[in-house]
Amino acid sequence: MNRRKFLQNTVPAAVTMPALLNGFSFTAHGTSGNSLARLFDEVATDTDHVLVLIQLAGGNDGLNMVIPLDVYANYYNARTNVAIPQSQVLRLDGTERSGLHPAMTALQNMYNEGKANVVQSVGYDNPNFSHFRATDIWNSGDTTQNRRQRVKTGWMGRYLESEFPGYPDAYPSAEMPDPLAIQISSVPTLMVQGEIYSMGLSITNPEKVYTFTNPFSDYPLTSAYANKELKFLRVVSEKTKIYSDLIRAAYQRAATMATYPTGSSLADQLRIVARLIKGGLKTRVYTVTIGGFDTHKRQVNASDTTTGFHAQLMKNLSEGIQAFQTDLEMMQIDERVIGMTYSEFGRRIKSNASLGTDHGAAAPLVMFGTHVKKGILGNSPDIPADIQVVNNIPFQYDFRSIYASVLEQWFCVKQPALNNIMLQNYQSLPLIKGGPCGIPDTPDDTNNNANNLILKMWPNPYTVSGTIQFSTTGGHTMIQQIDALGRVIKVLTSREYAAGTYNIDIYNDGLASGAYFIRLQNKSLQKVITVVKMP
Repeated sequence: MNRRKFLQNTVPAAVTMPALLNGFSFTAHGTSGNSLARLFDEVATDTDHVLVLIQLAGGNDGLNMVIPLDVYANYYNARTNVAIPQSQVLRLDGTERSGLHPAMTALQNMYNEGKANVVQSVGYDNPNFSHFRATDIWNSGDTTQNRRQRVKTGWMGRYLESEFPGYPDAYPSAEMPDPLAIQISSVPTLMVQGEIYSMGLSITNPEKVYTFTNPFSDYPLTSAYANKELKFLRVVSEKTKIYSDLIRAAYQRAATMATYPTGSSLADQLRIVARLIKGGLKTRVYTVTIGGFDTHKRQVNASDTTTGFHAQLMKNLSEGIQAFQTDLEMMQIDERVIGMTYSEFGRRIKSNASLGTDHGAAAPLVMFGTHVKKGILGNSPDIPADIQVVNNIPFQYDFRSIYASVLEQWFCVKQPALNNIMLQNYQSLPLIKGGPCGIPDTPDDTNNNANNLILKMWPNPYTVSGTIQFSTTGGHTMIQQIDALGRVIKVLTSREYAAGTYNIDIYNDGLASGAYFIRLQNKSLQKVITVVKMP
């Protein structure tokens, strides 16, 4: 009997085995060989910090969530049938460049109070437009195109495995008595997958989690291979039962204090998270999901583009986050928690004829919490005046830079463990305030510093040859050329520079005519401009 049939025939229907479902390949093999634990030499960081991740499943239309007021004319011309009227965009303190969807008044208040920020145009170098593959990319932090070479672990799974070596055999322990990660979901995702085991537990109702007897305790041992498989099943089942009791007890110890929106699945999930944190769990990571963002049609109402399906999603997201933050503050645990939204991709710049938007590339994300640095990181997307259907928003910030910055600034992960978790080195971004990991706050003028960098090309448009001029404050500097689909097609330079101004000459680059983007990254700073190649 294969493992899937064995589980189907032996595990109660209400049970979700964290390490064994959802199509992931988990084998009950030993951890000698290429164990991830061998990559990490650091001891676990001493922190009680919590990260809450909110997945916007389906691909959120970031242009209608964070409206680019400084290029509003180009934004409106690209999507006249779904664009938010400029007069109804919610304004944010300290900026005239961007505003929020009219349904997001709750998040507007949080931003103005210094409890939220926006990171513009988050994506990666070769965007994938499949929901399933793009979600795996965001969950794993790996963009490898060759299926056989892709990592089978999640970015949070690698972090938790480095922090808590020996899981699950050595846990619960006195130092970590609780689940490492909890996903409010029927099945675990790749995000918390470790080398062998899922590092998280999936629940839907904390009061009805796993009240079963180990279904594998009475199975006789047979061959050596079967013994290994059976031990694997017994360990997972035993740990699941132990953690289930801890979750139930924590949930029953606490009660919410804030008023949450009714009829909102996101609010319901966040309410559970707040109670579990207040109930005393030391769990590091929680994930929740709000679906419905695949808005190919009827994204807005034709009579009023500020209403419709996407508007309701924005309202639920905004009000759910605000209620959760208020609850944390009333419970006096807000200093321990930050949150972040993410979606597998954004939408196209140009709308379609069905009052919707199609799969795109980069999009903004929102971070929130008492320790989140207020502001908008990055500039409004560069939207060409002569917009084409294929045009996507090029990424300004690699999503793995967000992850790396959170690990470094919130969970206090140091090198070389940080690079091992993230698979390579990524730029550090100013996201957290208050120095919770002993890292000094960065100045509030990050965008101004980036805008002071020189990045230009002449002639523009160009035909056969051209010159790119850029400046750098020193340190690692990279220049990338990105096509209209948002894909990096050339890396023109990527190395250490002394502070100064430099030129790169281009001659007969072999590119087709059309619009391209040039992206400059200098440590935490970045800048993007549009260039045009003529026939």
